[in-house]
Amino acid sequence: MNIQFRLLLAFLAVAPHISAFYLPGLAPETYCDVNYAKDTEEASHWPNCKSNVSIFVNRLNSLETVVPYEYNLYDFCSSGNDNSPVENLGQVVFGERIRPSPYKAVFKQNEICKSVCQKSYKKGDKDSIKNLKFLARGIKLNYQHHWIIDNMPITWCYAVESGGTFCSTGFPIGCYVNNKGRRKEVCQLDPRLTDPGTHYLFNHVDITIEYHASDQAEWGDSYKNGGRIIGAKITPRSISHKTSGSGACGADVPPLGFKDGDIKDELKFNYTYSINWQVNNNVKWSSRWDYILQSMPNTNIQWFSIMNSLVIVLFLSGMVAMILLRTLHKDIARYNQMDSAEDAQEEFGWKLVHGDVFRAPRKGMVLSVLTGSGVQIFFMVLITLLFACLGFLSPANRGALMTCSLVLYVCLGTPAGYVSARIYKMFGGEKWKSNVLLTAFLCPGVIFAIFFVLNLLLWIEKSSAAIPFSTLIALLALWFGISVPLTFVGAYFGFKKRPIEHPVRTNQIPRQIPDQSFYTKPIPGIIMGGVLPFGCIFIQLFFILNSIWSHQTYYMFGFLLLVFLILIVTCSEATILLCYFHLCAEDYHWWWRSYLTSGFTSVYFFIYCIHFFVSKLEMSGAASTFLYFGYTAIIVILFFLLTGTMGFFSCFWFVSKIYSVVKVD
Repeated sequence: MNIQFRLLLAFLAVAPHISAFYLPGLAPETYCDVNYAKDTEEASHWPNCKSNVSIFVNRLNSLETVVPYEYNLYDFCSSGNDNSPVENLGQVVFGERIRPSPYKAVFKQNEICKSVCQKSYKKGDKDSIKNLKFLARGIKLNYQHHWIIDNMPITWCYAVESGGTFCSTGFPIGCYVNNKGRRKEVCQLDPRLTDPGTHYLFNHVDITIEYHASDQAEWGDSYKNGGRIIGAKITPRSISHKTSGSGACGADVPPLGFKDGDIKDELKFNYTYSINWQVNNNVKWSSRWDYILQSMPNTNIQWFSIMNSLVIVLFLSGMVAMILLRTLHKDIARYNQMDSAEDAQEEFGWKLVHGDVFRAPRKGMVLSVLTGSGVQIFFMVLITLLFACLGFLSPANRGALMTCSLVLYVCLGTPAGYVSARIYKMFGGEKWKSNVLLTAFLCPGVIFAIFFVLNLLLWIEKSSAAIPFSTLIALLALWFGISVPLTFVGAYFGFKKRPIEHPVRTNQIPRQIPDQSFYTKPIPGIIMGGVLPFGCIFIQLFFILNSIWSHQTYYMFGFLLLVFLILIVTCSEATILLCYFHLCAEDYHWWWRSYLTSGFTSVYFFIYCIHFFVSKLEMSGAASTFLYFGYTAIIVILFFLLTGTMGFFSCFWFVSKIYSVVKVD
């Protein structure tokens, strides 16, 4: 126990550094002063240094609905440029749609109230009415822009109740005051936004871009009068432009608001922006994400909560393991010291079922398929977390997390087929063709079917999260072209191997199981088995669900890896403990029970997702509710396969171990 505690302290000492460490994913971009580049001959020595800074727009999403939309679907200013960055598979699956914006920035060149475009809405024009209604709906549902500059988000920073500052990666397109005068939280930033039944459009943005000057850096010898962008913050404002020039964007200019159906003759919205460049040599380029990650709400408090939770779970797991091993040691010593058959007949407990404990379960085909799929998911999660802790899946490397997971899942078809074939052959199964086909198509098919139905709904809603048909074909090609053949290869080697030999022989006639008490019956044991594993993950679940549904950046992969390792330990020990109790009660049906005991953690997971939906989210509409629970169902199914497989193999190892060390006549 002392060694475990020392290892825990050592890991906790480095865990915060692991979680905050990342590799940026792209080489730093150095920008140069456009005036210096024109007037100096030295500019020819660094031709790769550029002055124009590209600003990109991404999809718009909201906390009140799951359905995101592309920027161009709204009637905003467009760039007319189709030169969009190439999106990887993970970005497409997550629904990111990065497009060039009409907002232009030049390094170290300030802009004041620069006009972008003007949008007009005429009375009686169907397109105008449609676009204005869609814009009003977006303001009511608090949809938010997501802009990108130099591969990092332009953040909207504002004060929170705790006295700190929270930097969001998105900023609202406007704010709405309902007919009763109740204002959205965004409207509270400007006390003038109070007119009931009014939509206020944020048509002006003030962008502050911070950069690290080259003359104060080690790399500055090659880039004189240049710099690297280390942060960009934005402040949206609603402005009713009555005049032109720099004074048209002053703080005393009245806001721009409109009401439902408010098109008397013609409405005109002018979109403008201002840019202010500021030098900041205190922050290095490699640390430029820190101000976003460190502003996450309750982050500092959760560090201590997670540590305390992990310490409690580890101590509890150690106590369970110690009690179990001590009791088992006495049982094995007592059984091995028996000298006569009369002593054996007087004994009761787990040794008496040695002739039935390895009897093949019912529906062994399905159990073997589930364990094979669970092994595939287990290694996918483990390798992905290791890559994330090493920094290869940093926030700057967009879509890398999903891309890595999909590629790993596809390439891990071989262990899935191999494990499924080995387990099925151990059960004495002979329908090897059915086993291979079910391993390759059952679990992935169920997940893909749910995903396809959800994608159809997103297509109907014209959402940017709807995966294009070509990407669906690519996913199917990965499944049928790589995963399925690899599953067949793994199954081929699995069936070629000799069956797994058990330490004891199985009797021909099954032993009758005596009447069980309440706590040794299957259902109560299965329900109790998922409590301990869920207790070690529910704090991390809040962060994970927050990052998914509240559009926040998740970066604590060091602690997530630690929690995953603790989850393995707790699933294994809880399943082994309950399995031991059932064997002592002479109930030898442990195959399915071991899988369902640890797999029941997913049921608590699903209940927590329902609690999170009711108490933390403010989603409205049947489509958002259906999408939330649809995606939650996919996650819960994968989690069931993962935890169930952990419990099955730990229990299989335990049963094989204890029956291999006792003398059986």
